[in-house]
Amino acid sequence: MRRCLELAAKGAGYVAPNPMVGSVLVYNDRIIGEGWHERYGEAHAEVNCIRSVKEEDRPLIPQSTLYVSLEPCAHYGKTPPCADLVIREGIKKVVVATRDPFDQVNGKGIEKLRNAGVEVVLGVCEMQAREQNRRFFHFHTLRRPYVVLKWACSLNNAIATGDKKPVAISCALTNRLVHQWRAEESAILIGANTGVIDNPSLTVRLVNGKNPVRLLLDSNLRVPLTHKIYNDQAPTIVYNVLQEGRWANVELVRLDKGKPLLGQVMQDAWKRKLLSILVEGGARTHEQFLREGYADELRRIQSRELIIYGGYPAPAIGEMELKQRFTLGKDEISIFAPQTSRL
Repeated sequence: MRRCLELAAKGAGYVAPNPMVGSVLVYNDRIIGEGWHERYGEAHAEVNCIRSVKEEDRPLIPQSTLYVSLEPCAHYGKTPPCADLVIREGIKKVVVATRDPFDQVNGKGIEKLRNAGVEVVLGVCEMQAREQNRRFFHFHTLRRPYVVLKWACSLNNAIATGDKKPVAISCALTNRLVHQWRAEESAILIGANTGVIDNPSLTVRLVNGKNPVRLLLDSNLRVPLTHKIYNDQAPTIVYNVLQEGRWANVELVRLDKGKPLLGQVMQDAWKRKLLSILVEGGARTHEQFLREGYADELRRIQSRELIIYGGYPAPAIGEMELKQRFTLGKDEISIFAPQTSRL
């Protein structure tokens, strides 16, 4: 099952809104096939696993055990049900890490297999599998995207100069990591101040990966149309209270200013099947997500050398719990999460 999880991780950034899934087929302790879900809309892990079996090993398939990191699907989506494939191939035993929380699956794949006489073992490496697909579980359980906050700060906890001018804080190695983080999420979000002052493109450039959908919180449409966030490198959704509209790859979504704005953004993103959102700034936007309980993970990059005198302070982390800490070049990266699980 650990090999299934290794394979599943290869789909990060490419399979959303589907989950990452890996699968291994074993005959007498020998792996004869393995595969993972590689891209959204394409073959699932079980299909790729069985396809990978060499011709001379194909007679062994019915006598083999199939390991899969998530319950095989039982419905027709972009592809046919994987449970049907398992039954058709005559596989007699399937080991599953965890059930799929998606309403159209959620136990139905396991039930279909057992009704066909297949032995199903459930719960092997379950916690690791759920952690790997925490965005997927969160999305289908809480009906909103998984939100990751990210900021960089100086050794004395400043994110910008006193007049809010941006300053380079993280080192080159960390910058590559940040672009990897971007590639792993469905969407990336900033507020209007960051859009105006920093003029970021919010694309993946330092690593290979898919550009996330760009989300801009700009209630009064202050970000100039000449700014990079409106270029054609990725779709952009602008949440505002003034108007609806669309041009090229940019969509204006009008929110009801009489209702909580972030709640409306979360609901709209859920309807668009955006599994996760990386929030890159600025401080007021981060504080709003923290204050309204929409921070599911927080990643702080802190320089171990740079000091910004009279700088603009980073948001308060509050009651979030430190889960991981490591150094990269001249920076220290700390990962925080809520003290109690929301699932």
